[in-house]
Amino acid sequence: MKLSIIVPVYHVANTLQRCVDSIVSQTFTDWELILVDDGSPDNCGAICDDYAEKDNRIKVIHKENGGLSDARNAGIKMAQGEFVTFVDSDDYIHQDTYEQVMKAAAEEDDVEILEYPIVVHAGHSSQQELRFSDMVYPDSRTYWLEGKAYTHSYACNKVFRRYLFHNVEFPKGYKFEDVWTIPQLLKHDPVIMTISQGLYYYCWNTEGITVQASGEDLQQLLHAHLTDAQLLRISWDDKDAATYYLHTLNIQLDVCKRLHTPPRLPNRKLPFSVASTTHEKIKVFILNTFGINVLCKLKRII
Repeated sequence: MKLSIIVPVYHVANTLQRCVDSIVSQTFTDWELILVDDGSPDNCGAICDDYAEKDNRIKVIHKENGGLSDARNAGIKMAQGEFVTFVDSDDYIHQDTYEQVMKAAAEEDDVEILEYPIVVHAGHSSQQELRFSDMVYPDSRTYWLEGKAYTHSYACNKVFRRYLFHNVEFPKGYKFEDVWTIPQLLKHDPVIMTISQGLYYYCWNTEGITVQASGEDLQQLLHAHLTDAQLLRISWDDKDAATYYLHTLNIQLDVCKRLHTPPRLPNRKLPFSVASTTHEKIKVFILNTFGINVLCKLKRII
């Protein structure tokens, strides 16, 4: 079997059929689908069982509620495919996506992580489509910094060699679990490939973490990026880390504003070239002139 597709299921009776149907109708057929009923209180468990009765490639795990990470980990333990991928149960994929992805994986037979295009916030006014070039990255650092993978560190639009998860799990009880997990998979420099074909629809969810993130949630996200930089041997002073620093600085400023805590991100000066808007240019000017502590204090009162 080539591909294991893991779908955590919790309280999604209104979107589950769309999700599963988009997998069952794939033009690529050498897959198993693992539906992980994470103690869903609605009729999702019954819907999963109905699909399994109709298609012997579909397996169902019924478990007590443990959250998204715990459900994914349970699916990984059952998976038998050479590759593994994840689909959230309120999302869906274009019909020929896995055919395009697995064809690319076969042509570059040492590839270990393969990323394909994604529509972020599908169905919302903020919807945007992220497209990638057809390329193989020389190392994880280049992928993370030059490819700006930190801005699209989703697990769902990627296919992974299953063995990469041998000693890696999604962190149970953490928000922004993908930002924690992807660098764990990158730290040993796997062969990473991006392609321009295929499409994942990451649907807007008013209950999602990106919509309802608290100050504590954002503090977890900040901690994840500080940890990621260490894992990938990135110094915040590095010239090629300037844009990543600005990205992380924005998270740090939100944490300072909401929790009134001092900054954990080290201070550095940035080239004005990293700023793409007037607002960012002002932010870089204040950072370079007065430092991150003053910038955080201003953020709290503005």
